[in-house]
Amino acid sequence: MRLRLTAAAVTLLSLIVAASSTGSTPVAGLPFGPWTRASDKPLLSPRGDGWESAGTFNPAVIERDGQVVMLYRAQDKSGTSRLGYATSSDGIHFEHRDKPVFSPEAEYERDGGVEDPRLVEIDGMYYLTYTGYNQKDAQLCLAASKDLRHWDRKGVILPAYKGNWNVGWTKSGAILKQRINGKYWMYFLGTTPEKTDEMGLASSTDLIHWTEETKTPVLPRRPGKFDSRVVEPGPPPSLTDRGIVLVYNGADDHLVYKTAIAVFDRDDPRKLIYRSEEPIFAPEKDWEKVGQVPNVVFVEGMVKRGDRYFFYYGGADTHVGVATAEAK
Repeated sequence: MRLRLTAAAVTLLSLIVAASSTGSTPVAGLPFGPWTRASDKPLLSPRGDGWESAGTFNPAVIERDGQVVMLYRAQDKSGTSRLGYATSSDGIHFEHRDKPVFSPEAEYERDGGVEDPRLVEIDGMYYLTYTGYNQKDAQLCLAASKDLRHWDRKGVILPAYKGNWNVGWTKSGAILKQRINGKYWMYFLGTTPEKTDEMGLASSTDLIHWTEETKTPVLPRRPGKFDSRVVEPGPPPSLTDRGIVLVYNGADDHLVYKTAIAVFDRDDPRKLIYRSEEPIFAPEKDWEKVGQVPNVVFVEGMVKRGDRYFFYYGGADTHVGVATAEAK
């Protein structure tokens, strides 16, 4: 009897072949090629003595009216985080406002702040996922806006300590903008009973109320590899002909953060069909190795402009950097 491959199996086979022929980066089957730094220097760095004096890092980006709009985490010297607002016409040189665009107000944000944003646009509305931290709990939260400057808080969307498998904090919501099987899907970070941070999956019909979709992590850690301790979503994933492409951040047992790729089935976001065996991006520059948290590149923003993708990341929890890749 002749063996017939499913579409998912064909996709997986093509990605494996591509990965074996190119080293750690599966060029074929992804919407982008290998990454290179677009700037050897940070795009943003701490400044002044106020709200962004300790760190400017972990940026979310989106394109609006021909410009790249960036919301970035800014931390003052007391440890409180706010979100700054910056714009760029070329994706590299940014002008940023002197005042934050989003500051801690709700009880679940008070005294700790608003952290680590992701941005997605759906039907003319911008949705911001972020971590609300009150010095006790960190929880995944949501806000909505029509102009990226005035935000309507929707509250905590995945509370801490109440998950199917995540028994700790919740963070890092990466929402796929297209519906699949009538639902929106979001990859997120949770904490296992073993105290490791791994990736979960939730779904929603209205973007406000979310339900976990798996009883175990959808992308677990891998002992002995670069993502042995932390597996955390990066920018919102992309839906392609090959599958759901998700850039993610992995940390090893020494908490060195590197970047990798996972691909999930385009008809079933629970089903993993490819995962990087080696990282595709890692700390190299001094400002990525030395800072508030050493040895970190942490990608949270991605935008396609013309024939290139731009990937925005935090360096050592202190600066903002950018890498680019050719669109395929």
